[in-house]
Amino acid sequence: MKPKVICAGHVCIDITPVFSQQTSYKKITDILEPGKLIQMNNVLINTGGSVANTGLAMKLLGNDVRLMGKTGNDAFGHMIRDIFNSYGAGGLIEENDAVTSYTVVLAVPGIDRIFLHDPGANDTFSCADIPWSEIDGTALFHFGYPPLMKQMYADNGAELVKMFREIKVRGIASSLDMAAIDPQSPAGKADWPLILEKTLPYIDFFVPSFEELCWILDRETWQKLNESGTDITDGLDLAAYAKPLAEKCISMGCAAVLIKCGTSGLYYKTAGPERIAAIGKNLKADHSKWTDQEGIQPCFEAEIVRSGTGAGDLSIAAFLSGVLRGDTPQKCAELAAAEGAASVTSYDTLGGLLQLEELNRRIEAGWKKREIISC
Repeated sequence: MKPKVICAGHVCIDITPVFSQQTSYKKITDILEPGKLIQMNNVLINTGGSVANTGLAMKLLGNDVRLMGKTGNDAFGHMIRDIFNSYGAGGLIEENDAVTSYTVVLAVPGIDRIFLHDPGANDTFSCADIPWSEIDGTALFHFGYPPLMKQMYADNGAELVKMFREIKVRGIASSLDMAAIDPQSPAGKADWPLILEKTLPYIDFFVPSFEELCWILDRETWQKLNESGTDITDGLDLAAYAKPLAEKCISMGCAAVLIKCGTSGLYYKTAGPERIAAIGKNLKADHSKWTDQEGIQPCFEAEIVRSGTGAGDLSIAAFLSGVLRGDTPQKCAELAAAEGAASVTSYDTLGGLLQLEELNRRIEAGWKKREIISC
């Protein structure tokens, strides 16, 4: 019998205009100018957010997954429900007075993605929405994107802490993913270092991106790296920049952290034996494999890069799938890097997804890795 997984949190509709791939750009102003007409090739409309991306990916990777997100009773909400039903997935919470969240994804060739986002019903998601009587026996509870969910960061993250404390009490292993934070938004005004300090003791697997985590825990370094105006993870020395953040997260109380660093790879670190032993008992993990481990996982070369939308979420899906089947931290990180490289070959978030067996086959066949940067 497969272990039960719940993927909860942020859900939305992603609207992705398809740009021509014949030209690559350095700056967004090279293509987006006032009054300019831009010929597009198509538009992709898919479910987005952590629930759809990580949740559906984990289901397609063969896990027993229940999805748990909140929508309005509107056209976008009905679209999300229809798409989830097509995958045989359910769990949506519908609120008549809310609007469904949407994101316009601008994936311009050569430029990191730009997101135009309305959080919609996600802002009202709270612990009261979780059917607690139905989740006992769950092995892993994954929650994504609290910075895009107002109730999760209000009052210094009281709802977030309450939710994960209850998860811990029930013996369920937990994982948490973050999201980019607009400094000018209400979420940008929240005390995120304090929120993490209060939440991470209840988190077993923390899986943020470098940029998100650096903005929260080391704003000075984040500002310095952003001076170039390019993607701050390009050519990033993970030992110099990601390692201190990973160490900070472990000191704040999580059992393991995986930091997604774009094309520069991933950095992982795990806690000592006492904290590893406290991972949710419903997850049948070999604690000896996870105690005091750390390392850098290089990226694999993608055959072609069409869109990075959802790449981090699919990396997490592969990582957590490895955790569920009892792999080592090193193997889980390797699977995450491989799935990330596979995912960017498609405009559709799930279109490039490969099964773990296929990822392993390509790795064993000598899948080329990017060089690790070291200053």
